[in-house]
Amino acid sequence: MSLYVRIVDGEVKDCWDTPPDARPGWKSAIEVKPAIIAHRQGYTGHTWDLTKDPVEAVYGTFDILVADRKNQMKQRAAMAFNMLFQQQAQDPSTYDPVALQAAKDEIAPKQAAIEACTTHDQLDALM
Repeated sequence: MSLYVRIVDGEVKDCWDTPPDARPGWKSAIEVKPAIIAHRQGYTGHTWDLTKDPVEAVYGTFDILVADRKNQMKQRAAMAFNMLFQQQAQDPSTYDPVALQAAKDEIAPKQAAIEACTTHDQLDALM
């Protein structure tokens, strides 16, 4: 994907992913994202390096805490039940108490296994 930035007084004023208009100050730009470890790191916002050609949008990284990852995984574990419940609530003709109970019964052991984890490696093993 091509990026274009418009620089005015040494600052990026616009960033487009379509060919720019006729206003002066447009330059090509690229995103520079360092490699991250899946499920363990994420990207921060970017800063602009205007000294490079093309201009670089440089991203930083952050570490995902085990506790934050556990919360996300527990929410995902509950999602199947929540989706089934919502579907059946919106269309009562599809109500299936056996399927709802089975979906509900699957949540507790998954969440307990997630909660017992203290490291990313342990959480990885559950995926």
